Amino acid sequence: MGQTIGIKDMRAFFAIVEEGNISHAAQRLGIAQPALSRQMKHLEENLHVKLFERGSRRIRLTEAGSLLYNRVENILGMVDGTVREIKEIGNGSKGVIRIGTITTSGAMILPDLIAEFRKIYPDVTFEIWEAEGARIIELLDNRLIEIAITRTQVDSSTYELLVLPNEPLVMVMNAQNVCGKKEDTIKLKELKNQPLIIPLRWKSNFIAACQKIGFDPNIICVSDSIVQDLLMVQNNLGMAMVPFSGKKLFNDCDLVYKRIVDPDVTTHTVLAWRKNQTLSTACRNFIELFEKMFIKEAAISL
Repeated sequence: MGQTIGIKDMRAFFAIVEEGNISHAAQRLGIAQPALSRQMKHLEENLHVKLFERGSRRIRLTEAGSLLYNRVENILGMVDGTVREIKEIGNGSKGVIRIGTITTSGAMILPDLIAEFRKIYPDVTFEIWEAEGARIIELLDNRLIEIAITRTQVDSSTYELLVLPNEPLVMVMNAQNVCGKKEDTIKLKELKNQPLIIPLRWKSNFIAACQKIGFDPNIICVSDSIVQDLLMVQNNLGMAMVPFSGKKLFNDCDLVYKRIVDPDVTTHTVLAWRKNQTLSTACRNFIELFEKMFIKEAAISL
């Protein structure tokens, strides 16, 4: 028998890894557990490798299994993306829009945008992936999503972009440990010696800005998880730098938000999709609504 693997085997293998055990994967696939076990045994025999470590309640992959999982994620993404493009061309009233987003941008944009979109297209559903920026772009490249919402640098030669206006970065602090002379703003120099929690994507620029005015910041944690950062501030472990829109994530009167000034520090959100990719009509309609609600209205307000 040749060393081959078909789409059916890929989907079965992927489901097992995602679900963590064979019984849950069998339920997800709608097949009997013994049949799925035999299918995986035949796959291992066909490939002449072990894909799973036996004897554990939860599935554990061998080195070969981990490699196969990474490849299968890419392949299934491309297959499903291609099939989706073919089926949904010319039909924007139904379908699934797959979006990848970072936490703060998703919280700021998606609830209002999806609510408005579903007033017009009530039969369109959504699949939302949340991760850090680099992972979101990876999902976009692998066609697991159609739209990426991120704050990372995005190559305009590879992707179509809609860029939101800049928003300020703020320093969030526990009400028990407030610093800065003013109520709503804080100067960068006032953060000297304060315990700081800084997102990785802004670490280098932040350190450079602090050093430019004469001090090395006391960074106790580097984290791209805005939710984790805010929880650490709640526990009075330090002060966290987040986009202003992060305020929507926590309605907590014990957290104080101050805009960073002197110098002002800003960020912006980017909506991106791959150039030369045939988007579903529903997806194109979604992008048009995004532009109307967040780009054109922002321009009018200016």
